[in-house]
Amino acid sequence: MPDDARARRQNGTGLGILLALVCAAVLLTALPDDDREGGGACTARTLTSWAAEERLTDEFARYGDDATRTDDWTGGDGTHSVRLPDGRLLWLFSDTYLGQVHGPPNPVGESYTWRDAAAPLVRNSAVVMSESGRLEQTLPTPVFPDPAPQQWRWPVAARVEPRSPGSSEQVVRVLLWTRTAGQSPWIYGVPTATEVATLSLPDLRLEGITTILDQRAVADPSRRVLFGTTAVDAGDWTYVFGGDDGQAASRPASQAYVARVPRGGLAEPGAWEYWDGSRWAVRAAPQPVLGDGRNTGVGSAFSVVREDGTYVLFTMAAGAAGLTTVTSYWACSPTGPWHGPTRSFSPSLPQGEVAAYNPQVHPELSDGNRLVLSYDVNWLDATGTSGQANLSRNVSLYRPRFVSLRLGSAP
Repeated sequence: MPDDARARRQNGTGLGILLALVCAAVLLTALPDDDREGGGACTARTLTSWAAEERLTDEFARYGDDATRTDDWTGGDGTHSVRLPDGRLLWLFSDTYLGQVHGPPNPVGESYTWRDAAAPLVRNSAVVMSESGRLEQTLPTPVFPDPAPQQWRWPVAARVEPRSPGSSEQVVRVLLWTRTAGQSPWIYGVPTATEVATLSLPDLRLEGITTILDQRAVADPSRRVLFGTTAVDAGDWTYVFGGDDGQAASRPASQAYVARVPRGGLAEPGAWEYWDGSRWAVRAAPQPVLGDGRNTGVGSAFSVVREDGTYVLFTMAAGAAGLTTVTSYWACSPTGPWHGPTRSFSPSLPQGEVAAYNPQVHPELSDGNRLVLSYDVNWLDATGTSGQANLSRNVSLYRPRFVSLRLGSAP
């Protein structure tokens, strides 16, 4: 991702290496407490087994390799999903390649499916999957237009909610990260605002976008918080997690934050409450719940799921292992304390200098103790010409992959 939005269209590819670096930071833990916010029993949880979810990975490869259209998805990152009332699944992506793909061999004789280096790149996209699990349609792109020159929107977590409190009509609410082009170290964009978009049902037409938390008044960009990397429903609340960009300012790690909103109220800015370090408050400055901002922390692209009263957080591991290894933490409350890391795993990666990032749980595809988790893959030099060339000559380097996880009691 380059220094400005236009250059980024030529050289960059989505959340990419930002998330590979930022997600590499993880958290030290505090002692347990008796906080059971959200209700239900809470027990220590850890990963007990994992396996590649090849059916989903192969379905995105099939759809991306289909050359019958030139205006649909061929690769993207920032993978999120939401189940629609009619059974369809809506997949949301950040920076996305469109256009034609070509079968092997590629121009340098390798046995990879490839795309032309001039293939269109858009800031966001949405792909519809049938109830049976077949990808069928890319919505007209970009789904969420740029708010201003040199700014763009990346979709993150989404929910189906009543159009208004008590209404029987439903809509899709999509949380958005707004970023503004900036100079180094903000080569991936300066955090600007958290927004919520409303999509109509069943036609998925954009109706409007509401600003939830404008961060432009925060002078230090590394302290600006964007919410929506993951959201968890518990009791009467939806808990929305977010992170800052401390990593971009050469700090060792970013920090994690949490807000909450009454279920069904994501599009109401006045309904949002932020954890200020000791309590929930409507107009509070958010305070971190994970990480100390110096030696420990968590990246902006992590995922949280609630299982039997326990909150489980998935993120990339610390240090160099964070380019290849997913680890987890658990807590009895969204505000922590978080315990771990527990058992980690290293999902499969294609050959080459590539990194995994943005682990996201998809509850819509999970059942029982089985969790479906996606992770994105990108070339390590995604912002340079060699990185872009590698993504073009091997389209599989910029598509999500999936694994199935099983959790059990931690010792």
